[in-house]
Amino acid sequence: MEGSGEKRQFDARQLDSVNQAVGVSEEMVSNYYKLSDSQVLQLNYDIRTSSRLASHEIVDDHFAQIVRYRARKKESMLETEAEDFYLVCIQDHAILDAIDRFPALRLYPFMLYIVCHELIHVVRFRRFLQHFHVPPEERQIEEIRVHHETRDVLQQSRARDLDAVLTFYGQWREAFEQMDEIHVRRAPPEG
Repeated sequence: MEGSGEKRQFDARQLDSVNQAVGVSEEMVSNYYKLSDSQVLQLNYDIRTSSRLASHEIVDDHFAQIVRYRARKKESMLETEAEDFYLVCIQDHAILDAIDRFPALRLYPFMLYIVCHELIHVVRFRRFLQHFHVPPEERQIEEIRVHHETRDVLQQSRARDLDAVLTFYGQWREAFEQMDEIHVRRAPPEG
């Protein structure tokens, strides 16, 4: 399969773990933000693994990505009636490759982190706490913020092997924070 250009996908057993992680992540993020059932429905998102993604929704440089679509009812002709719809695109191949490269990572806790992280982005977009399209510098700052919030959300989790995932992302967080410090030092003085 590797040589044929096909990207790896989760098998049935792995999909069970992914689905469990999605359900727990949704509940944890909802509790963290104190969202009612109707508020959760208004987030207007879906989560899909690679087998259900279009080719343009598959990337190599992320474990997941969010694609924003504009959706409206068929009978509506007005653009003002269109709603943002967020598709969380899980990148099976990138996740499986990371698990192969870092043996301490286990699929379920890794997916908890990934899905919580992406759902926090969705909540922040829907609550207008962050714009979807921003310059790279703002995107890095937002990533730092969302990584911090993801850690806060996961503090409530008792998932086994979560420490390895937090250590893995701790290294990423340090790199983001170093980039943020460089950005702050380069900022022009006010006044």
